Parts: sequence; structure tokens; C-alpha cells
Amino acid sequence: MADPKGFLNHGREIAKTRPVDVRLKDWNEVYVPGSLLPIIPTQASRCMDCGIPFCHNGCPLGNLIPEWNDYAYREDWSAASERLHATNNFPEFTGRLCPAPCESACVLGINQPAVTIKNVEVSIIDKAWDSGDVAPQAPERLSGKTVAVIGSGPAGLAAAQQLTRAGHTVAVYERADRVGGLLRYGIPEFKMEKRHINRRIEQMRAEGTKFRTGVEIGRDIDAAKLRKRYDAVVIAAGATTARDLPVPGRELKGIHQAMEYLPLANKVQEGDFVAPPITAEGKHVVVIGGGDTGADCVGTAHRQGAASVTQLEIMPRPGEERNPGQPWPTFPMLYKVTSAHEEGGERVYAVSTTHFEGDEDGNVQWLHLVEVEFIEGKLTQKPGTERKIPAQLVTLAMGFTGTDVENGLVSQFGLELDARGNIARDADFATNVPGVYVAGDAGRGQSLIVWAIAEGRSAARGVDRFLTGVSELPAPIRPTDRSLMV
Repeated sequence: MADPKGFLNHGREIAKTRPVDVRLKDWNEVYVPGSLLPIIPTQASRCMDCGIPFCHNGCPLGNLIPEWNDYAYREDWSAASERLHATNNFPEFTGRLCPAPCESACVLGINQPAVTIKNVEVSIIDKAWDSGDVAPQAPERLSGKTVAVIGSGPAGLAAAQQLTRAGHTVAVYERADRVGGLLRYGIPEFKMEKRHINRRIEQMRAEGTKFRTGVEIGRDIDAAKLRKRYDAVVIAAGATTARDLPVPGRELKGIHQAMEYLPLANKVQEGDFVAPPITAEGKHVVVIGGGDTGADCVGTAHRQGAASVTQLEIMPRPGEERNPGQPWPTFPMLYKVTSAHEEGGERVYAVSTTHFEGDEDGNVQWLHLVEVEFIEGKLTQKPGTERKIPAQLVTLAMGFTGTDVENGLVSQFGLELDARGNIARDADFATNVPGVYVAGDAGRGQSLIVWAIAEGRSAARGVDRFLTGVSELPAPIRPTDRSLMV
């Protein structure tokens, strides 16, 4: 363990962010560069000798958190990096993007602010990259077996890296023009600069993984033909069917799904556009959906120079403290202020959109809403609370309903779906089609990045065992495992 009295002597201190007026002028990550590492040994020392580290239960990857906290406290960064990579292929992704269910399950968090596990994690991996401790791990010998991975998000990348290191020849197919899936085009640059993806891809290429971008399985290549070409296939195509809002006026111009809006802003940062085809500049922006994707839309709109930004959420405003119905160590639903919310805008809770109103040219101008409440478990409108707010750009960030079934991938493979619209799989992450496996949101439904990586690692074990009869690859989760929630 780290300092036995660390949690008694030191309070929680998190990463410092750059001033709002400064960071809104660029798209760089919001944190002050270099400010985190000096405080990390002290923060890592707060990790307790708690006997049973419930942080392990909070994290589906099974991260060895007390071990790398101890190494970080001692400033043995190489050993900390080795322990970190033992369970997580991409800690620089999770250390920036994960909502940290491990911290919600931290034993110290019962009656004190939890250990800053996420900050320690990202500090370890950033130090490892700077020190040259992250190197390609090419296999000693090849198996002669080939695997196609469909999708290059965190689940697909994790599965591909694990299978490549096991000696199989792996090709990753990505329908976008660059590798990374939602990491590339769904996550704004100010949350994770894309250089972090780029250097991981270079590591994977050096290990032997091949990448095929701009190829959509189901449309560009028949899925059944792909199956014949490879010894096994891993489907990690995500749950990309966005939830829509079927209300009057939805057809008006200026109303877009979040994943139509956010990728264009990222493409500007990649140099594809001088200005995005869809922009918030000078407009009254309304974001429908109170989750992380909605917050990403808020931060993007701020940087594009929106006249105003309003975020709507149909559920009541969460509390700032755990309620009795969400006891430790479960992941609580709390009122969260992200960096995007620090930058301005209004958040409105317990409201529902009734319809949109446009101008004579068919452009959205107003959003009509009504306050709602739950009565006997049923969502009910409150009479007399109707009003309208200006809305010249509306983004829908209401989550996803399942994997894409319109591109032909599901039908061409002949895959079975479960009751929730996800691709069905067995205990080994295998579908009903022999040799075809599924990992990540395509099989689990919309989830967190840590679950995606855990699924990719676990599916890789199933594939490896299918190809060779035995596998030493780790499988941190089962398909039926769920988050530590109530």
C-alpha cells in the first residue's frame, strides 16, 4: 500500500483546468498542461489498506488500482505503467473519458472524498509515453490464423490488439475515413486530443495489426463474403442507431442528431474543413439530452461562438449527495458539472419537448416545451407550464437504441438479435454464426468506455480459444455482467 496515513493527512485534489476565457479560444484539452503530475504521489498516497478493494468491483476491467497507486506514490512510474497495462490496453483513453465508477466504489468514499483514481491513471500513462515505457509488443510467432475486426472504437481496438499479440493476423475495418470510431469523431478535441489515438494506432501497426478505413461491412463488402475470407470475425460496430424525437416540426432544418453535429467539429480539427458545415456560430442552441454526449454538444457550441446554449433533460435534477436508494459502492446518479457546463449556458430539468416552430424558409426558430413530473411512475405533463425558447440549432443527444441494421451487416451474416435490439451472443461472446463474435455496444448496448475495452478483451479470449482450442488471454467480464448499480 501507499502511505498508511495518507488519507488522514491529505485531502482530495483534482486536475486544474485552464481559465474558461482562455480555453474557449482553442480546442485543446481543458486541463493545465503539466499541473497534475506534481500532486499525484500525494493523491496516490490516500489509497487505503482497505482489505477488500471495492474499486476492483466498480471497474469492469479489474484494474489493479491499489498496486499502481502504491507505485505512483513511490514515483516508480515504470512499474506503475506495467501494472496499469496488465488490465487496460488504453489507459490514456479511460483516464480522460471514463466517469470513474471505480471512484464511486472506493472504500475511502464511504465518508470522505474518494481517491482521485482517474487522475492517477492518466498521469501514469502520460508519464509512460513521455519516458518511452510504451513500446510495441509484437508476437514471437504467428498462428497462421486470420481475424477481421469490424469497428475501430475502444472495443474493436482492444480485441484487435489482444488477438494480434496472441499471434493472429488481424485486420480492422472502419467505415469512417480515420481509425478510432466514436473516440475519433464523437469525442470533442477538448476532452481528448486525437494525438492520443494516433500514437496507439502506430503502436498497433508496429505490432502487426492492419487497418482498412473507409470500408463499411454490409455495404462496401458483403458480410458473408468477409466471413469466408477470415478464420474468425469480431463485430465491434457499436450501437449507432440514435434515438429520435418524433414530434411536430422535427423535419425543420437545423435539427440534427448529436453524431451528425459533433463529427464535423472534429473534422475541422483534422484539417478537413475550414469551418464546419453545421455550426453554432451566432445561433441560439438547444441540446436535448442531459448526458455526456449532450455536454459535448454544449462545449462544442461554446467554442463555435453560440449566442446562447440551453441543455434540456427530461428527468428531475439529480442531487449533489448520494441518496439512500443508491448506497455505496454503487454508481450514484449525481448532479455533475462538466468542463463544458463551467463554460456557461443554462440547464433545464424535468421538461419535455412538445414541438418545434420554424420560419417561412423551413428553418427551426423556436422549441416548445412543457414541465413534466412522475406520478405513480408515469411521466405526466404539468398543465400551465408550456413555454417556448429560441432555437436556431437543435442537437438530439438522447442516447442510442441498438446496432445498425440498415447497412446489411446483421442480415448478411444472419445474426440473431436480443430483445433490446443488440446482437445476441453466448458466454464466449460468440454469435449464432460459427466463428463470428461480438464485443462492445453492438452486443451490450450503449455503455461506458471501460465496458467496451473489457468486452474487447473478453471477446478476444473467446476468439483465441475458437482458433487454437485454448487461450491464455484474460477475460475480465462475462456478457451478462452489468455495472454496479441499483
